[in-house]
Amino acid sequence: MKFTHLDSDGSAYMVDVTAKQPTVRAATAVAFVACSDDVVAALRDGTVPKGDVLAVARVAGIAAAKRVPDLLPLAHTIGVHGCSVELEIVDGGVAIEATVRTADRTGVEMEALTSVTVAALAVVDMVKGVDRSAEIVSAKITAKSGGRSGDWVRPV
Repeated sequence: MKFTHLDSDGSAYMVDVTAKQPTVRAATAVAFVACSDDVVAALRDGTVPKGDVLAVARVAGIAAAKRVPDLLPLAHTIGVHGCSVELEIVDGGVAIEATVRTADRTGVEMEALTSVTVAALAVVDMVKGVDRSAEIVSAKITAKSGGRSGDWVRPV
């Protein structure tokens, strides 16, 4: 297996995408924050002391998608042309899904994954005063489209 971010000596480097043509690309990721029943009830009632948890997490997720090159040293700076972050209060916690879109030279999988993980961190931050056991239990890419490798959907 050859890793694209390693040169022949095994040193990390940033892949040069200058010659690639921009194409429409999208990626979707999901995350889940497990919370106590008390927190789930407070989320549903809108009584979490720090305020509107879902609104804060949504904005945090959108902002995070645009900051990936600041966080991942080999990531390219690309235009994030669309980012939707959906949060749903479910039994056991908060389900988060983000879809990021671009028309650029490289994909947005890391932007989608960063979006859901930072949104999840925001949920934990907002509820930790009520539930110190709140935790991010999963985060993963579920689909991507566009680019040279085409479309991919995580098998169920």
